[in-house]
Amino acid sequence: MGILAAVYGLSCYAVFLASFLYAIGFIGDLVVPKTIDSVPSADMPEALVIDLVLLGLFAVQHSVMARQGFKAVWTRVVPPAVERSTFVLISSLLLGLICWKWQAIPTVVWDVPSPVFRSLLLAMFALGWFIVLFSTFLINHFDLFGLRQVYLRLRGLEYTPLTFTERALYRFVRHPIYLGFIIAFWATPHMSLGHLVFAIATTGYIFVGIFLEERDLMKYHAVEYGAYRARVPMLLPIGGKRG
Repeated sequence: MGILAAVYGLSCYAVFLASFLYAIGFIGDLVVPKTIDSVPSADMPEALVIDLVLLGLFAVQHSVMARQGFKAVWTRVVPPAVERSTFVLISSLLLGLICWKWQAIPTVVWDVPSPVFRSLLLAMFALGWFIVLFSTFLINHFDLFGLRQVYLRLRGLEYTPLTFTERALYRFVRHPIYLGFIIAFWATPHMSLGHLVFAIATTGYIFVGIFLEERDLMKYHAVEYGAYRARVPMLLPIGGKRG
């Protein structure tokens, strides 16, 4: 069972990695065959409905499966060692579905003509993705994507929850992963209406996700997280009472 769990976990991670890398090209309108601004195949009202449904599916899955109450029930069906890998797999497949079925809305919202400012925005786009990836390693990348869990199962060891360490970016903002996503979604020299819909919807969902995540953290770690929340700002490294 441990070997099967390890193979499953590695397979789920491979699916995540493929969908994550494709999503970078998709959102940045770079390299990949179909991007957020590819030639549209539907009229604007139909495209808008399809895009919002796709984003809604991802948001609902991500929010529901991440809640502790759902996990308590879900792990009666799915072995606890592969619960996180299964979450990663379903999230990655839905991300792939967004990239596959997304309908472009090409109306131009802004287009930056200056080569200097275009380069600056592309650099910010890259910085956003770097912040996302770097932040996952600050909290344990392998636990976040289910690999630590299946490794421990393979070794016959009990899973032990991670202890939060306030370091690097987490000393300045509580949610650097979300900050990185917001930067990546908005930093573009060419903003189409479809890209704007994506950016607005995902940013809105990020704030909903922060609310739900912090509600859970306050429920289970009220003293520790309450002090951290009072001291460190949510997304922008301004304000707070860092000591």
